[in-house]
Amino acid sequence: MSSYSIAENFNKYFKIKFASSKTLRQEAFKIRYGVYSRELGWEPENELEMETDEYDDHSYHCLLEHRRTEVFAGCIRLIIPPVQNPTLQLPFEANCLDSARKEVLDPSSLERGSFSEISRLAVLDSFRRRNKEKSVPFVISEANPETMYSEEERRNFPNIAIGLYLGGLALANLCNHKGMFVMMEPRLNKRLQRFGLPFEQVGDVVDYHGMRAMFYLDKNKFNSELSDELLALYKIIYKDLTEQISLVPFTDNTDK
Repeated sequence: MSSYSIAENFNKYFKIKFASSKTLRQEAFKIRYGVYSRELGWEPENELEMETDEYDDHSYHCLLEHRRTEVFAGCIRLIIPPVQNPTLQLPFEANCLDSARKEVLDPSSLERGSFSEISRLAVLDSFRRRNKEKSVPFVISEANPETMYSEEERRNFPNIAIGLYLGGLALANLCNHKGMFVMMEPRLNKRLQRFGLPFEQVGDVVDYHGMRAMFYLDKNKFNSELSDELLALYKIIYKDLTEQISLVPFTDNTDK
């Protein structure tokens, strides 16, 4: 019988990896290609077998490595609008800004470089084992995170997508961002709420790779509402990333 916590179980099987080199970033592009292009058909196939776009040059990329096999199980990126190029839009700005609920939050009022967007979360199909999970890029359990693991499950893979989400949050925190955006289905947000990630809906639902809406998470809620076990997992991921990278944080000039 195992007495591992969610955090210990995750750390036993997986390690977050900052894609600090071209080779590692290409590993993320290959995962995205396998999921978004070959498996789901959401993006066109190509000879390089890597899925990329114009936002990758302005992103930090993370991978999740399976320790025993050294296979990269999934990836996520955090897109940051560069301060020196204020006209460059994030994906949600380029495609869905008309749907913004400006009475809740007006994205145009935020200082460039002070916020980011989580994007391109993908998990290899070999880590999404059930047939019903083959039509989505990743899976987040609907179960309560405090009770989601049986004794047998605790000895096996934890929730990979949540680990990647926490990796994106850790990156945003390291950059001292005031908040982060994500385009997602409202039902996914309900699941994330149960895990203590209270994204606020700040846009109407639109048809954008499915029916999605803009959601925003303020820095004050990056980890303040996580359960004790998921907070412990977040701290492991945050520590791992701080040991791998040195980011120049966003500085609010109005504070000077």
